[in-house]
Amino acid sequence: MTDLPQFPSPTWFVGCGNMGQAMISGWRSAGIDLSNAVVIRPSGTAVEGVRTVASFADAGPQPKLVILAVKPQKLTEVTAQLRPWLTSKAVIVSLLAGVELTTLRKHYPKAAAIVRAMPNLGVSIRRGVIALASDDADDALRVQLSTLLAPLGYAPWMIDEARFAAVGAVAGAGPAYVARFVAALTKAGEKRGLSNEIASTIALETALGTAWMAATTGEDMDSVARRVASPNGTTEAGLAVLDRDHALDALLASAIDAASLRGGELAEEARSASLATDAQLS
Repeated sequence: MTDLPQFPSPTWFVGCGNMGQAMISGWRSAGIDLSNAVVIRPSGTAVEGVRTVASFADAGPQPKLVILAVKPQKLTEVTAQLRPWLTSKAVIVSLLAGVELTTLRKHYPKAAAIVRAMPNLGVSIRRGVIALASDDADDALRVQLSTLLAPLGYAPWMIDEARFAAVGAVAGAGPAYVARFVAALTKAGEKRGLSNEIASTIALETALGTAWMAATTGEDMDSVARRVASPNGTTEAGLAVLDRDHALDALLASAIDAASLRGGELAEEARSASLATDAQLS
């Protein structure tokens, strides 16, 4: 049996919102031992399966791995509280959307390495995507983090932050867009007289079955669509609407562009805040 990965001892989760809890849920379902980890959140609200405390002073020994899982706007506030507890052996893994490596390095100049990670909600069922990027992680650390994240899904290392942001815009936001598509398919079924229960189940199972089939066989989406659409048939008539002037492609591209633009705005906000932080923490 393959040995399960272990968290560095100790590992601190600083903050634990939806994404942090999704990752913990995935690790728990994979049977990963979380006894080396502690969640630090001001509310002290328990996170299932992990020791949870309300302050850094209650967290225990200084961390070897810190997973930053707070809102980007909280970075400066959290940095002021976290920095006194860090040593030069600590690795920072940031889940903060839009906060770039250079900004993180200004906040944590003594950290051994800084890594950005962008997971999506699929990590909770171990079918997620987790983009990774770092300027200073060595090969050993990359292998260690890849091994730790592998139970949660697909975790590719990106060669630069532009590609990292692209994964975030597509995969990070993607579950919301897929959810909207399933909801729209449900409404279309209801419009044709189906109950919400039947329409929603059909829409969800259709999306799940199609994705699972393609993932299992490796078949591309155009091929799947062609196999469903008989010449001059009902499906082809519907595809003609979606394909007209590349309407669906354009709609999704606009959504991804908007997500990417907001990511750039968050990065700029973090850069501006870091200038003030430099003065406060130097």
